[in-house]
Amino acid sequence: MSENVARRGFLVGGAALLAAGCTSNEPEAAPTSAAAVPAPAAGGNDEPGQKVVIGFSAPAADHGWIAAIAKNAEATAKQYTDVEFKPVEPTNDINQQISAVESLIAAKVNVLVILPNDGQQLNQVALQATEAGIPVVNLDRVFPDKLAYRTWVGGDNYGMGVAAGHFIGKQLKDKGVSNPVIVEIQGIATLPLTQDRTKGFADALKTYGFSVTAKQDAQFTVETGNEVATSLLQAHKKIDALWNHDDDQGVGVLAAIKEANRNEFIMVGGAGSLNAMKEIQSGTSVLQATVTYSPTMASSAIKLARLIAQGKGMSDLVENQVPQSITLASETITKENVEKYLSLGFES
Repeated sequence: MSENVARRGFLVGGAALLAAGCTSNEPEAAPTSAAAVPAPAAGGNDEPGQKVVIGFSAPAADHGWIAAIAKNAEATAKQYTDVEFKPVEPTNDINQQISAVESLIAAKVNVLVILPNDGQQLNQVALQATEAGIPVVNLDRVFPDKLAYRTWVGGDNYGMGVAAGHFIGKQLKDKGVSNPVIVEIQGIATLPLTQDRTKGFADALKTYGFSVTAKQDAQFTVETGNEVATSLLQAHKKIDALWNHDDDQGVGVLAAIKEANRNEFIMVGGAGSLNAMKEIQSGTSVLQATVTYSPTMASSAIKLARLIAQGKGMSDLVENQVPQSITLASETITKENVEKYLSLGFES
C-alpha cells in the first residue's frame, strides 16, 4: 500500500491507546527491510560497469510501507560500486518534492527514481527531467503522461483484491458456508488504487457465488483502522470473513478485534508487513493470510535505473532494453509459506 498518510501505531489495552514510533529512515534501524535485499549475483549485469548517479525522491517515511521503500532503495544502491546514490530530503509537501526533483535535474544525475506524492501534480517536473535527457523510473504512483517516465514499476492493486477474494472464497467453500457475511475495510475509498483493490476482491468472490456484505473505508492509519473495525464489529454480530486492505491500518483493526473478543471469522490483510506475518505464523490469530504489495519494488527500481543509465537490458529477457512497465504479482502469504517471506516484511 503506497499511500502517503501518517501512521501512528498503538495497541489497545482496555480503553487505553499507547503510541508507538514510526520506522526510522536509516537502513540500519530496520534490518527487516534493508536486509531483505538480495546480494548481487556474480557475473552478468551485476558486474561493475559505467559509474552512474541515481537521484531518488519519495514521500516522508511516516508510514511503515513508505519507510521500507526508502530503506530498500538505499540498501540496494549500496550493493553496487558503480552507483552513487543521491537521495533528496523526503517530504509530504508537493511543492517541496518538485523543488527537490528540480535540484536533482540541475545536478545532472544520470537517472531518477521518483515515488511521487501525487503522480498528477509531479507529472510536469518528471517531463522536465525527461526533456533534460534524464530517464525517470516511476515508482508505484504513476505519472499520467507516459512521456514523463522511461519505466514504471509497481504493485498490482487489482491483483491484491483477486488474491484476497480467492483465499476467502476457497476457505468458505471448503467449510461449506453459504450466504457468508463478508466485510471489507478499505483504505481511502476515493483513490483509484483502493477502487482497483475493491473491484478485484468483488470479481474473485463472484466466482464462488459470494459478495461483500458491508464495506467501509479507513485512511490507512492505525487509528482509523481501529475505529472502522470497531464500528463494523458492532454492526455485525456474526462475520464469516474480513479483508483489510492495508497491514499498517491492520494494527488497529486487530486491536479492535481483540478488544471485542471476536474470533469467529477469518481475516486477510494487505501489503505484507512483518507484524502481519508474525500474527499469521502464530496460528492463534484470526489473521490467516496477507496479500503482498511489497516495498521491495524500490530495490527493483534502483536495479532498473542502473541498467537504464548503463544502456543495458534485463539479462533474462531477449530484448536489449529494460521494459517500459513492470507490474509485480500479489502473492498470498499463509502459515504454510510465511517462513520464506519473513525477511521481506516491513515494520508497521
